[in-house]
Amino acid sequence: MNERISEKLKNLPASPGVYIMRDSAGTIIYVGKAKILKNRVRQYFRNGNPHPPKVQAMIEKIVDFEYILTDTEFESLCLECNLIKKHRPRYNILLKDDKGYPFIKITNEAYPRISLARKNAGDDALYFGPYPSSAVIRDTLDMVRKIFKIQYCNKKFPQEIGRSRPCLYYAMHRCSAPCTGNVDSATYRRIFDEIIHFLNGEHSALIKELETQMEDHAANLEFEAAASCRDKLLGVQRIAKEQKVISGYKNADVFAVATFDDLAVFTVFFLRGGKMLGSKTFREEGRLYVDTAEALGGFMTAYYNRDVEVPSNVFAASPLPAADEMAQWLSEKRGASVSVRTPQRGELRRLSEMAVKNSAHALENFRLDVLRKTNRDKALSELAAEIGMDIPPHRIEAYDISNTGGSENVGSMIVFLDGKKSPADYKRFKIKYIVGSNDYDCMKEVLARRFMRFHEESEGFAAMPDLLLVDGGVGHVHAAEEILADLAIPVPVMGMVKDDGHRTRGLVRSNGEVTLAVGSAAFRLVTLIQDEAHRFAINYHKKLRSAKSFAGELDGIRGVGPAKKKALLSHFKSIAKIRAASVEDLVSIKGIDRAAAENIYAFFQQKK
Repeated sequence: MNERISEKLKNLPASPGVYIMRDSAGTIIYVGKAKILKNRVRQYFRNGNPHPPKVQAMIEKIVDFEYILTDTEFESLCLECNLIKKHRPRYNILLKDDKGYPFIKITNEAYPRISLARKNAGDDALYFGPYPSSAVIRDTLDMVRKIFKIQYCNKKFPQEIGRSRPCLYYAMHRCSAPCTGNVDSATYRRIFDEIIHFLNGEHSALIKELETQMEDHAANLEFEAAASCRDKLLGVQRIAKEQKVISGYKNADVFAVATFDDLAVFTVFFLRGGKMLGSKTFREEGRLYVDTAEALGGFMTAYYNRDVEVPSNVFAASPLPAADEMAQWLSEKRGASVSVRTPQRGELRRLSEMAVKNSAHALENFRLDVLRKTNRDKALSELAAEIGMDIPPHRIEAYDISNTGGSENVGSMIVFLDGKKSPADYKRFKIKYIVGSNDYDCMKEVLARRFMRFHEESEGFAAMPDLLLVDGGVGHVHAAEEILADLAIPVPVMGMVKDDGHRTRGLVRSNGEVTLAVGSAAFRLVTLIQDEAHRFAINYHKKLRSAKSFAGELDGIRGVGPAKKKALLSHFKSIAKIRAASVEDLVSIKGIDRAAAENIYAFFQQKK
């Protein structure tokens, strides 16, 4: 603690406000709120006040702080939210996936449509949610379509009624086919009224309504309509039985936290329409947690300080230090009253305990991952020392070439970030300009295409590696260094060499080999990288060979060119399934017209 901080601590007022911590560069590294500034800020610098090592390291970075007085604790909460959103301090909870959650949207049209929406657009459509993930929504939409037999396609009605034949879903009794004109607008809107009841969790009312409709249709000898109501009824009853219902609370979020040193896992349970829809967990490391309640309050503030829907009820597993102020803040965001409480008994208490249990379980996995990261850090440090790098490489790119007798040449690029696989950054290259088995020239082509895109700042290629590894020996290294020199890319290159048993032996540079101790962390990391690069290249090569063989099987079918072959491959995956397909099955595929379908069907019938 320097003299400036010592003097400021003496003059802190006993009033609410926001405090701002800065490092030696003047950068804001932490923003907090306090009911009594004098007590709260002094906690950081009090001798004998224990903090986890990483948090203590953060405190040691503080060279100055400032504060802003507010009249109320609520004002300090609002100001804290605005400052965190503006400055994104390193040690505040920021929520890396800073995104809203998706909704189910029902349009207000003569023939309504239901779909996933990324946000509530505030139009005249009806929105349900938010839901914890797109996967939950897709499952729900699939369930709704199966039960209520509404359209799967994106056609707009009545504009497109009668323009095409009913699709396969109609033949499978999965769609009522409004495209035929057999379902009028009023009937279709009544179906959507039932869907709205279903999504609102009003299962009892919907079940009674469907039972009445079924009895009326049966009494009028309308047996097909009665059977349709019966199918809906059974589907709704099954879903109502399976879903967990929390009586008395239609929409609510339930929050819990588990902490260990500077690690924390937060869990959010989502209740919508009185149903438990799912949950989401968030991991945070290296933040400043004085206690569990403050950690949870800070997370909830960060969570709602984004474009997410605020429900009417918010429950925290631990009592919050400023629950009333948070309720006031959330009420202003929602435009309606919001309750923030800690459940004391009943279903909600059990649900909050379940959220705590989920957080504790996820925390154990988090601690194991941190331990693995420590091992990855060790491997990177060892590797840097062995190959003479001043600092461990953050981004490692590895390349491999695969072919069979010089045909279907392909290249792979895999990426490891901080010693961990990053599949989202992997790239595949189909060799365009090299014919025959020439690994060196193929490697040059792959690297030229990759780093020319770096110069062009192409999406997915804009990052520069700290270390480049190629699968092969000195010749591969020379080929890589030659092309990198031409493109003015200053990245160290090493080859990953194997022993006679095709196992990783070590690394090689243009002027000699680097021996890695077998069993060392660095050796295991290089082995993992080499195996992953080889696997990725081989899989792509096999896929191309399979596609070529597949396409060859379809040669000679009149009207079936490359585009239709691709469509068939994408849909059926195998010749056997195409052979077994009917004309109607083939017509249902996008890009396959009836004439082509009949030719395909006839071609395989002749071969039987």
